[in-house]
Amino acid sequence: MSTDPQPSSTPVPPIATRHKGPLELRRKQAAVEMSDQHLLDTKGPGQFVHTDPWRVLRIQSEFVEGFGALADLGPAVSVFGSARTKPGSVYYELGVEVGRKLAEAGVAVITGGGPGSMEAANKGAVQGNGVSVGLGIELPFEQGLNQWVDLGINFRYFFARKTMFVKYAQGFIVLPGGLGTLDELFEAMVLVQTRKVTSFPIVLLGTAFWGPMLDWIRGTLVEDGMISEKDLGLIQVVDEPAHAVDLVIHGAIRPAPGSGAANGRPNGNQRPE
Repeated sequence: MSTDPQPSSTPVPPIATRHKGPLELRRKQAAVEMSDQHLLDTKGPGQFVHTDPWRVLRIQSEFVEGFGALADLGPAVSVFGSARTKPGSVYYELGVEVGRKLAEAGVAVITGGGPGSMEAANKGAVQGNGVSVGLGIELPFEQGLNQWVDLGINFRYFFARKTMFVKYAQGFIVLPGGLGTLDELFEAMVLVQTRKVTSFPIVLLGTAFWGPMLDWIRGTLVEDGMISEKDLGLIQVVDEPAHAVDLVIHGAIRPAPGSGAANGRPNGNQRPE
């Protein structure tokens, strides 16, 4: 008679897991507040303000770790999109194709390292035998880096992470997404508009998704004089992954409406000032 333990038929409940820098926390420990939560929260405990000078060292360490890990990355493009995109969906497959074509062109793929469209682009990079990078962030509902990330870095602070997305990429490809995607998109547009970065193409993938937003920008922001007509030339919108990859690699930019000619961008290799 065998004495081997029999597998239990009782389903194992999911375990709450959260990453905090190099730590992995589970169950009750996962409910602990994020380390950067009080940095921007002025309603937090008053004594925290006395620790802010020391927190600079932790912030500095994130930049040092990021710079050190990515310094030798080579040509790269940051790809953004929704974490909620489902595998097998049209947007997911677009992400896979973008990642694959970038890898086949010898360009590394940088994403936020999460699920959805980020996972898709990382997956495509691996399938294309390229370099797949994920820059994760500490969040209360995070799932950790996806399985297709080969070089992963976890950050506590959004601003340190966002610096890496721009500094080590020659451009952005943006798939349909939500608030996080829009945050990255508009920050990049501001950096290009204010010339904090140069030769930095921003390509949106999916005219049906992005069209209404562009119509609002044109019909409200431009019409009300909040931005100029030429600012629309900061972004390009296409439907084919191959077209998006070609634009971002070669640094092309479409002419701004009424400008008469395209503003050439040489090679997309310049970095932020």
